[in-house]
Amino acid sequence: MAELLSIGQVAERAGLAPSALRHYEAVGLVTATRTAGGARRYPRSVLRRLAFVRAAQNVGLTLPEIRAALDTLPEGRTPSARDWARLSEGWRARLDEQIAALQQLRDGLTSCIGCGCLSLTRCALSNPEDAAAAQGPGARWLSPALRRVPPTSNAG
Repeated sequence: MAELLSIGQVAERAGLAPSALRHYEAVGLVTATRTAGGARRYPRSVLRRLAFVRAAQNVGLTLPEIRAALDTLPEGRTPSARDWARLSEGWRARLDEQIAALQQLRDGLTSCIGCGCLSLTRCALSNPEDAAAAQGPGARWLSPALRRVPPTSNAG
């Protein structure tokens, strides 16, 4: 029989809080079996899935996007390097977009700081023709590729 790990063992090895594991189970990213006493037990392969989840989050994928990707993996076997390569290849365009947006942000900040005016109301670089005001209050300098949308509650 394959070695099963407790929630504490998985949390420690994966660098996650046990509450994160319970949440990941609730949203379908990982599965656990239960002992007669109701304690969660995870197969060792869950560690690879959790590494994938963390990598996907670092790219900016949402938990539903990560779940959709994981749902394409085969049941009953540990995903192979080829499986992971196939999934991560789809992230390349997203990473390229984020890199380009960060470079644009970096270059824009250098230009803005070099100007010296530091005025959001009259600066031709950061707010030409006061275009940002038409978008409402709040920061408008950050590229959409870099913005993080707060997760919505699925309670109901």
